[in-house]
Order: sequence, then structure tokens, then C-alpha cells
Amino acid sequence: MTTDAPKAVSVVVADDQPVVLAGLAAMIDSDPGLAVVATASDGEALLSEVARHCPDVAVVDVRMPRLDGIGATRRICREYPDTRVLILTTFDLDEYVYDALLAGASGFLLKDVPAARLIEAVRIVADGSMLLGPSATRRLVHEVAARGATAPHPGMNDLSDREREVLLAVARGLSNAEIAAELTVSENTVKTHISQVLRKLEARSRVQLVIAAYDHGLVR
Repeated sequence: MTTDAPKAVSVVVADDQPVVLAGLAAMIDSDPGLAVVATASDGEALLSEVARHCPDVAVVDVRMPRLDGIGATRRICREYPDTRVLILTTFDLDEYVYDALLAGASGFLLKDVPAARLIEAVRIVADGSMLLGPSATRRLVHEVAARGATAPHPGMNDLSDREREVLLAVARGLSNAEIAAELTVSENTVKTHISQVLRKLEARSRVQLVIAAYDHGLVR
């Protein structure tokens, strides 16, 4: 009796530099569990490819013509919520980190990461987890602190005690498995709680949950 092989994670890659685009696509496609189904050289072309292929992950450069990576990310997360976005850039600047994550990106990495780390990042994002490089995390926290506290999110008071525990664990960067072990529950239970927290806070990704937790003083 044979079993079907796991379905490869489908990926669309977007970058306006042809050499970089070819290199990123080749690195990702080299992993047997990942499949690059299309590439794009600008934000509008990226949206067209996402609409055509409905990929699991879009690897998106920040600076692109016609529509930049932040604008493209915002539209992908709004119009194609099943596609998760991993931002790649050479520009380690505050506004890119914060704006990309607010747009709904699930991860942020600099382009100088090794190939193995890039492949791992795509897998992590495809699995529904968040991913931030150390410098991006520091900048995100600094930016939230600099902007000061905002009005309490209307959905924050709707969270149950357990959902608040899960939110705090997500904000600490724990994976679903780590949260399950810490709270002595199953991973499926953790996923259910995270889905409820996302719904109540009207968030599109785990990263936005982290922003909400810091923004409202739950984590410092």
C-alpha cells in the first residue's frame, strides 16, 4: 500500500532585480517540500500571480515598481487571506518593519540570510507561525514604544482568560507546540484559541497579535 507524498508548499517570489529574483526562486525551489509556481518583478504582477495560483506563501521584496511590497502585502492579506506573506529586503529600516507587519505580513527577513534560513522561514510562515529576525523584533518593539499606547482595542476585553494567556505566549514568540506544552493542552486546542483571538481582535496574522499585545501594554 502506498501513501501520497505531502503536497509541496506553493510559493510566489517577487523582486524587481532579475538576478536576485532568479536566485531567490532557485534557492526556494531547491527544497523538495517547496515549489515556486510563479515569479514577479513588480507589485502589480505579483497580485496577478497570487490571484492566478493562490500560493501558500508570497515572498515579497519591499521596494518594487508600480506597487511596492507594503501595498502589495496589504492587498494580498485583504483579498487572498490564505496566502501568507514573507517580506525580504536589504533595507533594515524601522518604517519597513512596522508598516509591513501592520499590512499583515507573517514574517520579515533581510536578504543576507543563508539559503537554509530562507527555506526554513518559508516553511515557518506557511505553517501559520510568525517569523521575525532579531533586528526586526527589536525595531518593532522600539517603534511600538515610541508611538505610545493607543486606545484599548475593543476586542481585547472579549478575550477569555485562556485566550489572553495564549495571546501573551504568542507575543513572547512561542510556537504552537511550545504554547501547548506550556499550557498543557493539545496543539489543536492552541490553534483554536489563536483563531478566536485573531477573530476577536480583527487581526490577520500572529504578528499583528504581537503588535496588539505590545501596543496595549500587555507585554513590555
